Amino acid sequence: MHVLLLSAYEAVSHRYWADSLMTNMQGVSWQALSLPPRHFAWRIRGNPLSWWLKEHETLSQSYDVLLATSMVDLATLIGLFPHLGRAKKIVYFHENQFAYPESSDQMPQVEAKMVNIYAALAADTLVFNTAYNRDSFFDGVRTFLKKMPENLPVAKPLEVLRERAHVLPVPLGPLNRAFVSRPNPRRIVWNHRWEYDKNPEDFFNVLIDLSEQGVEFELAVLGQRFRKVPAIFEIAQEKLAAHIVAWGPQPETEYRELLATAGIVVSTTWHEFQGLAIMEAAQRGALPLVPDRLCFPELYPAEYRFNGTPEGLYQRLYAWLNAPESRPSRLDTADWEWPAWRTAYQGLFTHG
Repeated sequence: MHVLLLSAYEAVSHRYWADSLMTNMQGVSWQALSLPPRHFAWRIRGNPLSWWLKEHETLSQSYDVLLATSMVDLATLIGLFPHLGRAKKIVYFHENQFAYPESSDQMPQVEAKMVNIYAALAADTLVFNTAYNRDSFFDGVRTFLKKMPENLPVAKPLEVLRERAHVLPVPLGPLNRAFVSRPNPRRIVWNHRWEYDKNPEDFFNVLIDLSEQGVEFELAVLGQRFRKVPAIFEIAQEKLAAHIVAWGPQPETEYRELLATAGIVVSTTWHEFQGLAIMEAAQRGALPLVPDRLCFPELYPAEYRFNGTPEGLYQRLYAWLNAPESRPSRLDTADWEWPAWRTAYQGLFTHG
């Protein structure tokens, strides 16, 4: 089976997914094209042209399956290379543009949302990493299309798209036993992008409150850092200096070692469609503590969720750090790993 994998904005989680697919899927001959995760507005509208100019020969070949991320302008690409329309067309949604919280200085991403819609309409099969991602996509499309100048009948096309939709998460790879160690129950890890939508304010303000109350803990702040960083990071680095064991992006080996020694991994995010960073830490033994919203209720039992408020996070962390008997047992992550999903992915390619 010849598969062309297209990733138009290859963020870390997208690359992880693509690499793990190419490693774990049997009987597949892969050809992959990707574009760097920068200049978002240009990338999401310009990816067909970029590939037409740079990868004309590759795109002129025939494939059995065309597997594209939702940021690929699949409809335009098929217009430029009509023969690709004969392949089975699968669009994978790591996220959707309708469920992002928009900052006050951000223009509404109308064109990005349209790319999502056209890609879905051009595909034979849609795949979402969580039910939350799927449902927020369809809810968002319905609301978005109602804003169009004409009063379009949207129920029928949405019904057709729902019939094409599947939920298959990005599976975790097998755990490298070299990185498994005894977690430090007082070591708290933050391993998310350093951006406003991950809501670092709630996280750091709660830790500052715990520190001022004399609660003992260690802190490792990891994740991807960008040129523009929310101001709370500088404040937290100063106020939590006595607790910090790591600060900033780490080389892969050090990152894995820090995850393996983490006792607690926390998310306070305003948006998440699956959350591989939290999953990887939980796989290595850290207790996940996530807000009771977004994708988390379908992935984590209630004992690993807080009510989403700073007060709720404070109460749970205070209890876990001061009363070990209140901590839940290690989360079983076997259902997130490749052996649990390989057959479903194989069937997606062969049966749709």
